[in-house]
Amino acid sequence: MKRPTLLVVLLAVALSLPAAAQSMFRGDPAHSGVAAGNAPRQFHRVKWVFPTGERIVSSPTLHDGAIVFGSDDGHIYSIDAATGRQRWMQGTGGPVSSTPAIAGGRVYALSYDSHLYAMDERSGEVLWKFATEGERRFEARGLHGMQPRTQTFPDVFDIFLSSPVVADGAVFFGSGDGHLYAVDAATGNLRWRFRTGDVVHASPAYTDGIVYVGSWDGRFYAIDARSGEQRWMFQAGVDKLLHNQQGFQSSPVVANGLVYTGCRDAHVYALDARTGQERWRVDTNASWVNASPAVSEGRVYFGTSDSSLYQVVDATSGQPLQQHDVQAYMFGSPTVAGDVVMMGMLNGVLQARDRASGSVLWEFQSEASRANRGWVLTAERRFNVPMLFVSSWHEATDVAQGKSASVGSFYSTPLVAGGVVYVGSADGNLYAIE
Repeated sequence: MKRPTLLVVLLAVALSLPAAAQSMFRGDPAHSGVAAGNAPRQFHRVKWVFPTGERIVSSPTLHDGAIVFGSDDGHIYSIDAATGRQRWMQGTGGPVSSTPAIAGGRVYALSYDSHLYAMDERSGEVLWKFATEGERRFEARGLHGMQPRTQTFPDVFDIFLSSPVVADGAVFFGSGDGHLYAVDAATGNLRWRFRTGDVVHASPAYTDGIVYVGSWDGRFYAIDARSGEQRWMFQAGVDKLLHNQQGFQSSPVVANGLVYTGCRDAHVYALDARTGQERWRVDTNASWVNASPAVSEGRVYFGTSDSSLYQVVDATSGQPLQQHDVQAYMFGSPTVAGDVVMMGMLNGVLQARDRASGSVLWEFQSEASRANRGWVLTAERRFNVPMLFVSSWHEATDVAQGKSASVGSFYSTPLVAGGVVYVGSADGNLYAIE
C-alpha cells in the first residue's frame, strides 16, 4: 500500500486541530459570538480603511495577522491587520457574501457563482472549487405582499450566503439549492449532502459530531457530521399567506447543551442540542431575528429587525434581562468582547454598549451614513419608511432596499482583536477602529 506523503499527513493533522478563535464566522465552530480580546470602551480613531468596489456583507475573520473577508465585488481579500495593506485578492464569478473560514493553511468561502472555493492562505491561489447545484435566493409567490400577487419574487432581504464551518477534516455549508453539504477539506470531494425543503443560507454550527442549521423551509435540523443522517428536526412557524414570517436566516449558537437561534417567525428559540426539544422561546413582537445570537456567561445577546431592539435574555430560562431601542434594523450579529458588546445596524451606525448595563459607550458612523442628506434617514437616524417603501409594487421594494443600503449599512458582524474592531460596510469599506 502506498504511504501518504508528509504534506498530506501534515494537512490532515492541521485540519483535525481546533480552529483559531477568530478564524471563521462567529469566531469558532459553535458560533459563540465571543471575541478573544476586549473591545475599546472609548472611540479613539479609525486606524485604517480598506475600500472595495461594492458593499461588504461578509464578516471579517482573522488568522496569523491577516484579516480575510469577501466583497460583493466578487473578490476575497487578505489584508494585513496592522496596516490595512492588501496581501492578496482572489476573484470569483459572483458576489462573496459568505464569511470565509481559515483552517489548515487554507481559506474557504462561498460565492454566488455557486462554488465553494479553497485557497492557499498565504497566496490566495485557488486549490480547488466545489460546484453546488446552483445558488438562488429564497423566493415565493406574492412575497411580503408584493404585487403582482401571482408572481414569484426573490427575497431582497435574503442578504447572506451560508458561511462554511471546518471541523473533523470536512467543510460544512448550506446552499441556495436547498442542501447542507459536507466536503473533504483537503480534496474538495463530496462526503455527503442533506436535502432540506428550501434555501439554506444560514451558517451551520458544529459541536460533538453534530452539525446544526436552519432552512428557509421553516425547519431546524441536527445532522450527523460523519454520515449526513438526520438526528432530529424542529418545526418553527410557517406563514402560508405572505411567506414573510417564516424561515431561518439566523445562524445558530451551540452552548451548554442548548442550540440558540433566531427565526423570521418572530422568535428566538433555545432547543435541546441532543433531542431538539424546545426549552424556551422569546417572542419579539412580530419582528424578524435575522442576526445570530451571541452566548456568554449565562446570557443570550441578540438584535431584531423591524422592532429595532437589542435584547439580552437569560440563557437557561429565556427571561428578559435587557431591552434597548437601537433605532435601526439589525441584520449583523452582536459580538461580546470583554465587558463590551459590539453591534452594527443598517442605518450605518456601529455601537459599543456596556455589557452589564446595555448603555451606549460610543458610536461610529460609516462614511455613507455621515453623508446622508436627510431623506433616507430621519434626524433620529431611523429609516424614513414612508419615503422608502412607497408602494407594494415589487420594483419599488427593490429600489427601497438599495436606497436603505446606500447609507453604509452594517450587515457584517464586528470582529474584535487586539483592542481593534474590524467590520465591513455596505459603503464598500472595511474599517479598522480603535
